[in-house]
Amino acid sequence: MKLVGIYGASGHGREVMAMLPKVADTDYVFIDDNEQAETVNNHRCLSWEEFVNAPASSRQAVLAIGDGKVRERLSRKCEDADIGFLPAHAESAVILDDVKLGEGAVLCPFSMVTCNVTIGRQFHANYYAQVSHDCVIGDFVTLAPGARCNGNVVIEDHAYIGSDAVLRQGRPGEPLVIGKGATVGMGAVVTRNVPAGITVVGNPARPLEKY
Repeated sequence: MKLVGIYGASGHGREVMAMLPKVADTDYVFIDDNEQAETVNNHRCLSWEEFVNAPASSRQAVLAIGDGKVRERLSRKCEDADIGFLPAHAESAVILDDVKLGEGAVLCPFSMVTCNVTIGRQFHANYYAQVSHDCVIGDFVTLAPGARCNGNVVIEDHAYIGSDAVLRQGRPGEPLVIGKGATVGMGAVVTRNVPAGITVVGNPARPLEKY
């Protein structure tokens, strides 16, 4: 029996579990490092130690955690234990032409990646998120529900694009750039490059003032 562990039994983890097509001869379980019930939504919930020691012909994990920094830590933990990553693509997710997806990508229902796109490791596209043509996306990037990344955009590692945010289209050779670790707030409209580590909000998006 193969074993697939959805890492995280909170709301997003339950959504990812529900969207996964279930394959015969495979046991789908939750992995949770905190106190947990024995079952969640009719699936066993195991600690990390229980998951790695359970009898199985093979093990794979899906990192169903919204925080990219936590996903990076859990990714290293899985790699150290020789546990691979299952691509988690909803049946209604759309992937068009010449798309390169890094390991562990999660594409939630009604998300879309169009053409000539390169995406790094442990990418998350939540419900109705969109990545258009000629984009380059780094590792551990998160697109919240309804986020729209138009064409010719570069999103660097660990950036977070909030719900219903819009990234305007860049130009060939002159992409719009969202810097490493930047956060684009919910509903923001980004019309210019965002420096690394900055949070921007509003329409047009501007750096968030600290109070």
